[in-house]
Amino acid sequence: MEQRRQLLKAMAAAGLLGPAGISGLISEALAKGEVPIRPGLNRVRGEVIVNHKLAKEGQLLQAGDTIVTGRDSEAIYVIGKDAFMQRELTTVNFGSDALQNLMRVVTGRILSVFGKGARTIQTSTATIGIRGTGCYIEDESKGAKSRTYFCLCYGSVELTPTAAPQESERYNTWHHDKPMYIHNDMKMAKMMVPAGVINHTDAELTLLESLVGRTPPFYGEGGKSY
Repeated sequence: MEQRRQLLKAMAAAGLLGPAGISGLISEALAKGEVPIRPGLNRVRGEVIVNHKLAKEGQLLQAGDTIVTGRDSEAIYVIGKDAFMQRELTTVNFGSDALQNLMRVVTGRILSVFGKGARTIQTSTATIGIRGTGCYIEDESKGAKSRTYFCLCYGSVELTPTAAPQESERYNTWHHDKPMYIHNDMKMAKMMVPAGVINHTDAELTLLESLVGRTPPFYGEGGKSY
């Protein structure tokens, strides 16, 4: 109960609760202590399309689904032990075979937290194998000029650029330690280059983890926050 109060306080301070922030199913469930929260779409803002049909809060999601957000839109949803915050103008597909644990970020921006076990994420420039992870992705699909921003917020990853698989890296992070840009431009000396922490926050990660009954590994540790 005390942890939930502290969590709600942190979210309110970050602007995630209240009229301009999280509303509807999420705020009600958190206030009642309903964690893990119900599966499916827990927040729909603006135009959210699932499998070519307009979606609504409470709708269940499953393997094989494609989720598309329109301009000025956002979706927050739970699938199994994983939770997602999908930004505007983003298309994400979940593999039709649930055993493959495959997620395709076709284009756009998404913040994700995953439970135990291996997952594979595909973007326009990379294959990303993760385990017990929180990560943020921005994918710009522009053919030979495609670029993906990837921040392993915490967890383990094997990151393989499509254009240069020999540059594949395995690493672990605790708190946004190694953000990267992955390119698809063969004119560049390296396909993977260091980046900064952009467009996602610790409060958002904490919110997503709370929806599946967890907290980020850095929660309550102090130190720098994003």
